[in-house]
Amino acid sequence: MNEFSLQFAFITALAAMLGSLFYSEIAGYYPCPLCWYQRIAMYPLAVVLGVALWKSDYGVYKYVIPISAIGVLLSAYHYAMQYIPNFFYDSCSGGFSCQYKWISVFGFISIPMMALASFAIILVCMLVIHINKLDVLNND
Repeated sequence: MNEFSLQFAFITALAAMLGSLFYSEIAGYYPCPLCWYQRIAMYPLAVVLGVALWKSDYGVYKYVIPISAIGVLLSAYHYAMQYIPNFFYDSCSGGFSCQYKWISVFGFISIPMMALASFAIILVCMLVIHINKLDVLNND
């Protein structure tokens, strides 16, 4: 289960990183300041999880859980800012507005929602590894 969780977390982080690069470099979408903060959280996760997968290092959860939790909070805030615009002041000064929706699939899937889902998947995968480690320690 740990190996699958690590693989799934890595694939999710890699897909999120490549997706964000596609949207900015190929599709021409301008990232807002909150998008940059989410990228700052996601890009290292792809590298760290890739190295952990290569080395079969399941202790990586210690480093990934805090970063992915911060990513969940950032992307949830960004998503709420887009869909509850009167509740949130567009605090993104300089650059592109954080409230602008480049895409909206089914009326609720935006880029921050995709980031939120990615960070949440990674967080859950790391929590599974952590819980499995606790179970092993308790059974010994």
